[in-house]
Amino acid sequence: MTGPLAVLLWRGVRRGYAGGGATLVVVFFLLAATLFPFAIGPDAPLLARIGGGVVWAAALLAALLPVDRLVAPDLEAGVYDQLAVRGQSLAAVAAVAALAHWIAFAPPLMAAAVIAAGLLGIPAQQLLLVEAGLAIGTPGLAALAVATAALTASLRSAGAVAGLVMLPLAVPLLIFGAGALSGGASALKLLAAVSLVLVAGAPFVAGAAIRAAME
Repeated sequence: MTGPLAVLLWRGVRRGYAGGGATLVVVFFLLAATLFPFAIGPDAPLLARIGGGVVWAAALLAALLPVDRLVAPDLEAGVYDQLAVRGQSLAAVAAVAALAHWIAFAPPLMAAAVIAAGLLGIPAQQLLLVEAGLAIGTPGLAALAVATAALTASLRSAGAVAGLVMLPLAVPLLIFGAGALSGGASALKLLAAVSLVLVAGAPFVAGAAIRAAME
């Protein structure tokens, strides 16, 4: 990784953790996961069955929280213009932004999933599958979040529009991530395939969107 990209990575990670960003993601994730037991009631077998889906739904919403801060601030400040002038690929810049976003939100999220598992009554063996699914699927979520941020960066009310763009595209991750509790290794393989496609393709979409917004 070249100097400007390394600086951009460090800047993105620092921005993700600054101002309580990671704390906000964890708190939101836990609040979303806590609401389900209150809504469904003290039915432990039911909560354990749907626990994986609850964790993944909460993770998806938590990944969406900082979307308006992933691309728009640097676009408005002219950072991407400077990087483009220096010959940096905007797709590579978007890939670095996705990596920074993943570092900022995925580790705290996976730690919070242990607490959510206790609230939902998810057994330890299933918790391992949940954590494995999050480790595999969150890179795809991060890449999708950056692509969504780039597509909506120049729009008003980008946060609301970002939800409409990102949530339908993240449905395969949600399905296979939650299905890992019952599908096991086969569901994890499908989850890995979807995540890999997003990680490989989203930076090019984001790079093209950033270039269009710069013109």
